[in-house]
Amino acid sequence: MTKTTSTAPVLSVRELNRATLDRQLLLRRATLSATDAVEHLVGLQAQNVKPPYYALAARLEGFEPEELSAAMESREVVRIVTMRSTIHTHTADDCLTLRPLVQAARERELYGFRHGLAGVDLDRLTAISRELVEAEPRTLKQLREALLVEWPDADPLALAIAARCRLPLVQVTPRGLWGRSGQVALTTAEHWLGRPAEPAPAPDATVLRYLAAFGPASVKDMQTWAGLTRLREVFERLRPQLVTFRDEHGVELFDLPDAPRPDEDTPAPPRLLPEFDNLLLSHADRSRVVSADYKGRSWQGNQAFCTLLVDGFLEGVWRLEESPDEAVITIEPFGTLTRRQRDEVVEEATRMLSVLSTASSYDIRFGTVVRG
Repeated sequence: MTKTTSTAPVLSVRELNRATLDRQLLLRRATLSATDAVEHLVGLQAQNVKPPYYALAARLEGFEPEELSAAMESREVVRIVTMRSTIHTHTADDCLTLRPLVQAARERELYGFRHGLAGVDLDRLTAISRELVEAEPRTLKQLREALLVEWPDADPLALAIAARCRLPLVQVTPRGLWGRSGQVALTTAEHWLGRPAEPAPAPDATVLRYLAAFGPASVKDMQTWAGLTRLREVFERLRPQLVTFRDEHGVELFDLPDAPRPDEDTPAPPRLLPEFDNLLLSHADRSRVVSADYKGRSWQGNQAFCTLLVDGFLEGVWRLEESPDEAVITIEPFGTLTRRQRDEVVEEATRMLSVLSTASSYDIRFGTVVRG
């Protein structure tokens, strides 16, 4: 990480925590619409169907899952691969601007599949894939099989990944809808939204939006979030518009002058977040949310767990199990909770169940989530 010898003020880990939680709508629930929240947060991780709904239930007052589902059905928001080559739920406008911003990075992914793409004309593959998915939405299996007709000696997986990297492919509904999701079927963002993508923008505006949602942050933090490199010159260009701080290790942090930076003792209520929530993935240094003792505790192998925040920091994992008659949240704290913290966690879990479940009864249990 870049260090600075400037006399910029030092922000403690707790000050960084409270500032980031405020930007992430996690100190108090916001009264935004689902679409406005997705825009403010610059997208929500969406590898699976439910995480965006869990993320907004933790952040918005009066949120109902059907609101996000309706926005997806009306094509105000979409599911598409963008930052870090992961599926995000974005507003339509962000889909058409952020994907071009990271397009070069998506194409660089293909280097790892070059042997499976030997002899494949990527421009022709792109044209054929576009024609196929715009004629009708296709599953990856259907797309892969069609491309194998053209290149029978190529690696089938590499062909499908090349189409995904070369084209801005959105997952069409009903995939992603609350309570009635389907298999992944793809078409181009331009076809689904009925308008062309924007030219690849300069990253300046996105840096400012990142700071509004995740700051204060370093250059490497932004690069980690976006999956991009060489953003130092962008921050230097924006420096006259920004204020700077240092973290406790001397790393230079940038921020918007008028952005909230609450006192480190500001109360932070417990929150139940989905797996892969961007709060935990969008900084090179995650110590503002994850202590060194709990680093890596929210994963086991390839499985990520839903996470529990207590006093603003990662403090455990949780899972929701449902049947028509009962919904059960099981919580596994990593350490010992005080009686008051335990009561507050139960209150938050009960609230989440009231938003996310239609079961006739609820139960909150403290037990084992990570089975070793």
